[in-house]
Amino acid sequence: MVTRRLAGLLLRAAARRWPAELRADLVREWDAELHVLAGRGERWRMLRFAASLATSRAGAPVLDRAVPHRRLRRTAAVLLLAPPACVAVVVLAAVVMSLAYATLDFRVAWATAVQLPLWSGLTAAAGVLLALLVTRAARRTVRTGPLATALGVVLPVALTVTVVFTAFAGRGEQGLPGTVPGLLLWLALLVSALWGAGLLARRGRTRLAWAVGVLGALVAADAAVVLAVVSAIPSAPAGPVAEGLPPDTVDRVSAPLWLLTCWTDSSLGLPRPTAWERFLITDRVLVEPMFYLACTPYVVAYTVAAARPAPAAEPAPEPVPSPA
Repeated sequence: MVTRRLAGLLLRAAARRWPAELRADLVREWDAELHVLAGRGERWRMLRFAASLATSRAGAPVLDRAVPHRRLRRTAAVLLLAPPACVAVVVLAAVVMSLAYATLDFRVAWATAVQLPLWSGLTAAAGVLLALLVTRAARRTVRTGPLATALGVVLPVALTVTVVFTAFAGRGEQGLPGTVPGLLLWLALLVSALWGAGLLARRGRTRLAWAVGVLGALVAADAAVVLAVVSAIPSAPAGPVAEGLPPDTVDRVSAPLWLLTCWTDSSLGLPRPTAWERFLITDRVLVEPMFYLACTPYVVAYTVAAARPAPAAEPAPEPVPSPA
């Protein structure tokens, strides 16, 4: 194609006016743009793009004009596709857990006890793999302020949660109204945690940013589970239990452990929550804690990677004068 070759010549001419250490990256970005325009059949736009680069003064604004739409598309793809991927992680882990339970049920006595730990372990492992993929993509997405990044991460998650739980929460006894308060609290606290992690990552304090992000996300998930349980299950009575039967109540003293209870079906060796309380808790909040677990690695990884300052270009070595 004559138009494509002419545009390529213009780009090579434009690249020669840039520093040598930047030319390879620039040509690669510009060639990718030409390939997209050529695939769409936009020949005149392709020529205008190449001509603008060839006639513009070399500098950062030219690069910024050449690739912003590609970064925007990549950013939108990552932020919109990752939350549904978290839902898929939870569902896939549940399927694997069900198959494993069906295999172990008639062979070992502890098959029921490993259901929740297996589900949460598979969910966490798949969530970490998703976070690794997102981290690589986040380095080439649009860089914004920490608050904008936190909102950009959480809003698609909120949209996914709304769609999924609107479709399925009504089938349970509590329905969607019983699920909303905990989810809203989780989203609100998650924004704060990611905002703080983004601020630290932007200042180059990456390890502290990871610690704040992960700890804040866990606190947000724990608070959401506590609110869901408190809203649905009454507190344990102070007096003796009638007829010796366990009441459908949960003692609030074990509230900080409820998130771990939902993930492990265990009291971690403590007297509370009891076996009956664990049953009530996991019966009330079963899917939400798994979704929180799947999302936590992704949201923290993207926030830290997107807010991390870009690496500074290494200065070119100074020429060594030859001896006289």
